Amino acid sequence: MKKQKQDRTAERGRFSAKRKKEAVLRLLKGEELDALSRELGVTAAVLSEWREKFLAGAEANLKSREPEAADDEVLRLKAMVGELMMKNELLAQKARNSSPAPVVTGGG
Repeated sequence: MKKQKQDRTAERGRFSAKRKKEAVLRLLKGEELDALSRELGVTAAVLSEWREKFLAGAEANLKSREPEAADDEVLRLKAMVGELMMKNELLAQKARNSSPAPVVTGGG
């Protein structure tokens, strides 16, 4: 009997992400929190925390959108615009700093 209890305790130990997910899914399917807590050997508070984290992660994933092919093109064009703006600014600065060209008059 004592050996059996030790095996169950070792079995309960640390929970992998997979085991946590399975426990949370059982809760979401309607299993009683207290009964699952006793079975798994973790407190109801811990199970509730796992459930909240699981749901928050799911919500965050639903908010994000899949990247589209146009996204790469937009990034490329933004980089090009930035480069052109820098070149334009450098040319404008060079034009402001340069002295006027001397006027050559013919004659003699």
